[in-house]
Amino acid sequence: MKKRNFIQFLVAVWANSYFGFLIRGGIYTGKLKNLCFPGLNCYSCPLALMACPLGILQHVMATLRALPVVAVKGALYLLGSLLFYGLLLGRFVCGWICPFGFLQEMLYRIPLPKIGLPRRARLLKWGLFLGLVLALPFIFKGETGYGEVWFCRTFCPAGTLEAGLPNLVLEPQLRSLIGLLFYWKVLLLAGILLGSILYLRLFCKLFCPLGLIYGFFNRLGLFRLRWQEKNCIFCGLCEKMCPMELEIPKELNSLECIRCLNCLNACPTKSIELKGSFRLETRLDRLPFSVAERRHATRRESLRRNSSG
Repeated sequence: MKKRNFIQFLVAVWANSYFGFLIRGGIYTGKLKNLCFPGLNCYSCPLALMACPLGILQHVMATLRALPVVAVKGALYLLGSLLFYGLLLGRFVCGWICPFGFLQEMLYRIPLPKIGLPRRARLLKWGLFLGLVLALPFIFKGETGYGEVWFCRTFCPAGTLEAGLPNLVLEPQLRSLIGLLFYWKVLLLAGILLGSILYLRLFCKLFCPLGLIYGFFNRLGLFRLRWQEKNCIFCGLCEKMCPMELEIPKELNSLECIRCLNCLNACPTKSIELKGSFRLETRLDRLPFSVAERRHATRRESLRRNSSG
């Protein structure tokens, strides 16, 4: 875990290492800004070197009706970027690269009481993805004929933290534009940061549309996790160490797995492996049980035999 956190830290620092704003003002607009950063990292942050894939996706949807040719070109670029990152890494992006994921993990280390949330709450990110990222930017047009980047404008906590608050400090003239929407976003950011102290990776589990997109590649990409029943002693350490609270092996390559490799590193018998292959192995990706279920079933069977004996 220390190695992974160190890599997360290095990536976060590199992705936000433009200090030219101290001399020139404004945000970085050089060649790197034309590239799509894998994780959630706001384009408008004064330190950011690259663009955010969610921001690009919303801009594509917002311009699709007014400038379809431009939008299609942007869509093809974004699709290529997501296919490259997704097929190569899948949700390794979430577990090893995303700066906002790293921030949440650091906040969770603060020694305060921890809470649990129902799994059905994770459906919220589907609503945000379909509604704020895809539908609203396409449906509603402004006076200029373009749509709005609704997720960035009304929800994204990374944008508020990395761009909204710093730009207010750097550009005092922006303070006259502060309204209810800004206060809403600051309140939302505070709630998500506090929630991340109490519940591990709150934003990733409940709200992140980008993680949802990468999750579709977990069963298609180059790297997949494999569970070996012959070696497993059903101790349950893999499930206890999983930050996403997954059932293993049932959800080992599911949409929710962030490829942190905690399960692989915690396994005392090395029953979980990381394998590279683009070959579809549906049977191995859809094992219908968890180690906890098997352990409990074994215990129940043992108790039944003892009682009957």
